[in-house]
Amino acid sequence: MFTVRAPATSANLGSGFDVFGVALGTPADVVRVDRASETTITVTGRGSKYIPEDPAKNTVGAVAEALDAPAHIRIDKGVRPSSGLGSSAASAAAAAVALNALYDRGRTREELVPVAAEGEALVSGEAHADNVAPSLLGGFTIVTDDGVTQVDAAVPVVACLPEMSVSTRDARGVVPRSAPLEEVVDTVGNAATLTVGMTRNDPELVGKGMCDDIVTPERTALIDGYEQVREAALKAGATGVTVSGAGPGILAVCHRRNRRAIASAMVDAFDAAGVESRAYQTVIGEGARLYR
Repeated sequence: MFTVRAPATSANLGSGFDVFGVALGTPADVVRVDRASETTITVTGRGSKYIPEDPAKNTVGAVAEALDAPAHIRIDKGVRPSSGLGSSAASAAAAAVALNALYDRGRTREELVPVAAEGEALVSGEAHADNVAPSLLGGFTIVTDDGVTQVDAAVPVVACLPEMSVSTRDARGVVPRSAPLEEVVDTVGNAATLTVGMTRNDPELVGKGMCDDIVTPERTALIDGYEQVREAALKAGATGVTVSGAGPGILAVCHRRNRRAIASAMVDAFDAAGVESRAYQTVIGEGARLYR
């Protein structure tokens, strides 16, 4: 038997739509695997009642098929489904690492990225790697058609999850098909600034580089109370705030000393908007961890 803990993630980070991602120190999924003649799945934990145990409908089933590695797979969900924190990616990444070890497939973490992304295709309709890459590799990742670039960033963050649902498919449906050149140029500049900030572990640069006027404004309209929560986080000391992945989670970048105040301010702002929420005070951290 092998056990893997794979972290929650935040994708896009505002200016890096479908490209940027970070691994979060908490929460995480834990996946355990045993050899079997055919794949079976058991799910427990946060939101488990909403997750199918049919291998044909679960991200880990797609991973098992891609690796030709049938197994009894047990998923303990720590990452709430439909949260914007890469819930399906965490399970897929954990399963990829665990099954790779169980059947001694010998693939590197980088080689497991497209395998885990096959599981993501069940959720979004396409095999995106912006969540599975950081969950596998840790830190800050840049995903392109040529592969993945990874930086061992350690920037403090607060992730606030409202009790509401935004489907990945709906969030992708509001993405504009085109944008004015000026907005594209601004977003490229912001993405470059964010990348430099990650290499320096500089929350000020990262926060400044999260600004995006193309995709993020369309997605914030799907999240009740977003503007109030954003303003509250910035007032409490956040250096940048944006939608986490497809939402409804909201990610705030900050200095470590301000995390508690920011978390409290975000929860209070959601409460004022009539929405219950939970905030995680965490940091960009390590990727999936394998245990025997």
